[in-house]
Amino acid sequence: MPQLGFYIKPVCLNPWTFTAASFLPPARRHRSGAAAARGFFAGRMLSLDQINVDQPLILKELDWAEQEPLPSLSPPCPSWHQDVSLDCKSSPEDTQAHAWTTYYYNLLQCTLQQEGLPETVDRTKEPRTGFSSGDVTICILGSPTSYLSVLLEGSSQCPGNMLLCLSPSWLAKVPSEQHPGESSLLVSKAVSFELGGCTCLDEFSPPRRVTYFMGSFGPCKEHGQSAGELARDLDCPTAGSGELARLLEDKLLTRQLLDQRAQVGVPPTLAFTFKRLRPLRDVTAERAVRMVELSGKEGQENLIQEEIEAFLKGNTMEPYSQVVVKPSGWRWSGAHAVTFHAKVEQAAVLQAVLALLETLEEEESALLEAFIPTACLTQPKSPNRTSPSSTSPRPDLAIRICTVVCRSWGDQPLLSQVVCGVGRADKPLKHQATVPQSLESSLRQQGVTDEAQLAAIRAQVKHKAEAAMSAFLELEAGLSVEQRGGRRAQTDVIGVDFLLTSSEQVLQLMALEMNSQLCLETCGLFESMSQAVGVPAGESSRPLVETMLRRAQCHLMEGKHVLVIGAGGVSKKFVWEAARAYGLKIHLVESDPNHFASQLVQTFIHYDTTEHRRDEEHAQRLVGLVRERGLHLDGCLSYWDDCMVLTALVCEQLGLRCSPVAAMRVAKQKSRTHQHLLRRRKEAPLGWASEALYAVPCCHLESHADVERAARHLSFPGVMKLEYGAGAVGVKLVENVQQCHLHFEKISRDLREDTDHPGIGLGWGNAMLLMEYVSGTEHDVDIVIYDGRMLAAFVSDNGPTRVPHFTETAASMPTCLAPDCEAQLVRAAYRCCLGCGLTNGVFNVELKLTAAGPKLIEINPRMGGFYLRDWIQEIYGVDIMLASVMVACGVPPLLPTHAQPRTHLVGVMCVVSQHLKALKSTASVETLQALHERGVIRLNLLEDELVTREYEEPYCNVACASPSRREACLKVLGVCQVLGIDSPHYPVTHFLSHFK
Repeated sequence: MPQLGFYIKPVCLNPWTFTAASFLPPARRHRSGAAAARGFFAGRMLSLDQINVDQPLILKELDWAEQEPLPSLSPPCPSWHQDVSLDCKSSPEDTQAHAWTTYYYNLLQCTLQQEGLPETVDRTKEPRTGFSSGDVTICILGSPTSYLSVLLEGSSQCPGNMLLCLSPSWLAKVPSEQHPGESSLLVSKAVSFELGGCTCLDEFSPPRRVTYFMGSFGPCKEHGQSAGELARDLDCPTAGSGELARLLEDKLLTRQLLDQRAQVGVPPTLAFTFKRLRPLRDVTAERAVRMVELSGKEGQENLIQEEIEAFLKGNTMEPYSQVVVKPSGWRWSGAHAVTFHAKVEQAAVLQAVLALLETLEEEESALLEAFIPTACLTQPKSPNRTSPSSTSPRPDLAIRICTVVCRSWGDQPLLSQVVCGVGRADKPLKHQATVPQSLESSLRQQGVTDEAQLAAIRAQVKHKAEAAMSAFLELEAGLSVEQRGGRRAQTDVIGVDFLLTSSEQVLQLMALEMNSQLCLETCGLFESMSQAVGVPAGESSRPLVETMLRRAQCHLMEGKHVLVIGAGGVSKKFVWEAARAYGLKIHLVESDPNHFASQLVQTFIHYDTTEHRRDEEHAQRLVGLVRERGLHLDGCLSYWDDCMVLTALVCEQLGLRCSPVAAMRVAKQKSRTHQHLLRRRKEAPLGWASEALYAVPCCHLESHADVERAARHLSFPGVMKLEYGAGAVGVKLVENVQQCHLHFEKISRDLREDTDHPGIGLGWGNAMLLMEYVSGTEHDVDIVIYDGRMLAAFVSDNGPTRVPHFTETAASMPTCLAPDCEAQLVRAAYRCCLGCGLTNGVFNVELKLTAAGPKLIEINPRMGGFYLRDWIQEIYGVDIMLASVMVACGVPPLLPTHAQPRTHLVGVMCVVSQHLKALKSTASVETLQALHERGVIRLNLLEDELVTREYEEPYCNVACASPSRREACLKVLGVCQVLGIDSPHYPVTHFLSHFK
């Protein structure tokens, strides 16, 4: 498309210019027009009138530092210090390289100044030490203006760990200790980004090990190593590679992907190439793009002429009157050798193609494509225009839509930002030549004011941009390690440009190109401008930063040795699958010698822990077994309720991170939890509400005499439950003391030991408790705490339970509560955990929200069960299972502080007593799994056998996802009706009634 490149004349935007080229000899200060355009930092904009499409550029290989004499900066007298130490002692630079490093440092200061941020502090006189292999280190090599928004957003989540390198000499590759044949990347010097936009120039002694690397991947002549060379075959994750950048910046390849795989509209294109890129060699079908492979540069004129003539006269070109000739290939990234012609000027088109082919290398291409006209939009009338005579002429305008798409959790593309550039329709648009503005503002200015139409256009942009990235990720997944540039190399962010056009009065999007950096820069500039008027920044970078941190943390955890005590049931199967995917070395302690998980872990230790009243003895023996086997553990944890105290005892003896044993005991015994919090009523700090505010009066029951005593102290109705129980087994609503005696007698008779109902805590005994009934809506808070600091919390809603046994029926996430109510629940969960002494771990806190505020039901001192881990990962991209392992290993998880939900999930529980017939027919496991694989439902199996029990637990959860909660409710209701889950005795409509 013509929008992809033209010559831009250098212009002086500010008469006061400080020239960084003064660091070079005078002979080196000349610069081309292209360098002027690229060199201006993000705040510089160029006028459309300064575009000259008649003078093509001469091709020149560009490195990450442009390889040209230095651009100018402003102001003329910089206010920042110039006497900073930019040399790297371990890798000295030559004069030219040092001049570029100095230029980028000044560019950073200039950019920070315009953002209202303080000058970088030089701390190099006191090198920083004390960094360990467990520290996250995100390193970016490139221009400050390209990555400033990413660095600032990242510093809000991991201050001091977002590093900007201004020179390749600040980095070094060394052989990897863990992965032979790969390299570790070490950083000796960098600009560290701290909270609040503060930056510091630091040296590291010893050098820090990089856990995630990103840069402008390109060839390099004058620098010793380019970003692409540094990224090749690293043992840490990278956001790309030179090899992947070659593919992403190749217009022919990406156009074929858009056309064939993403099925996104592209301009009709005729491509001439001497040798197809490997990914294009199997392409035979033709849609909008036709490829002609030439045997050489000589004797091809007749073939080329015939192809051009057929293309220009073909049906696909009938709507268009102009064409564009441009090169395709990585060397040609940017504004190079683009010419424009009338379609009828066939001879001129032929000559332009032939001339271009003469300059191409083997796997490069010459593209002939249609010049796409812009959409014909109705211009809004100005209120000041009262008559035709007063109306000044206004040119037709075009809208170029720039999108940033990030790879999110599960390799799913996620649109993170959309901005537009508006300019004259008779002149092509370019990123640096337009002022970025929002999609809605751009469309409204052109007369599109209908909210439904605006929403439809945005939805179409999202769908097509994400489809474009899906196509590229699909291509990438089929590449070998060598073709990707390393085992850890993958593309984490792309830009996709669209033009808004129309066909038969219908607005359409035409994809122009993919790029690796331009759209990210443009969106960063837009957010910077918006921030000046109070609009929060970081939207375009936030998903990318989340991906950076997630991949960096996974890298840190790879190879960690973790002791897991208690395997649990089929509902915990995901633990072993995820551990293998993360590269964790799991050593499992389990009572069942034939447990299925025994084949899925590094080491299986059979040891009977079912009698938990002897946990001190078990802990000593387990520690002995660990030492006998010579296991060097990084962490120890459990996902199983019964084993939490035992786990704390083992951690205590091995010196591993965990909450104190006393805290685990308090949390494990339900009545003790409430009584402990109630006793803290007078211990709250001045001005703080006491944790006792959330506790509910209750009494421990071991005999009928305890029942009588409790009845005298508590109000009815009440709730009776097992002290150490799980899964709502044995829970019942009681109205008076007589019902208490009856239920106590029944439980004492039916549930005596672990074999009566495995997995519900009977290894701790069958004592009960009576607590006052609390009315209100029920909610779960899954909370991550490290060293007493809350790192993240996720709130879900539960539907009305089935009285009198309070079995769970339905759930929804994210919460439908108002923000202040959600905040009340999070604060209550956090304060209750700290009040009990739970300072390290991932905990599941069950609460009710009453008219007077939150009330605690119970604390499960382990990760949330059932569907919660799966849902949190799907909605927020956070794996609380991995977070729990990180805490256990002493690695603080870096989690999004205010994670934005990406979808809504609403699910319904199936229980054998109500759904046995359906689960054997219309809702069989096979049917449910097939619907799950097709994306119709989200299935979580919680049991592996269809067994009817008096004291039952849910068999599975069937959920549906949708952009809105209402749609998710309607979808899951429809599924339940079709599958036979909904019935008069199991009214799903009622169970969903709380989710409004």
